[in-house]
Amino acid sequence: MNRAKFVMGVYALAAVLAMCSIGYSVAVGSVLGIIAGIVATCVIFMTAFKMKRKLREQGLL
Repeated sequence: MNRAKFVMGVYALAAVLAMCSIGYSVAVGSVLGIIAGIVATCVIFMTAFKMKRKLREQGLL
């Protein structure tokens, strides 16, 4: 597995954990946790897509 696939795997794992935090916050009833989870998910997805574009331009994907 090359470095690019490892990096994208880490981003995928982070996105899954951020989405799980939203579900956990819903179960607990924490509105602040829900909002923080949504923001974290959006930030992770944005940085992952930027990294994917950068890696594709370098020819690593």
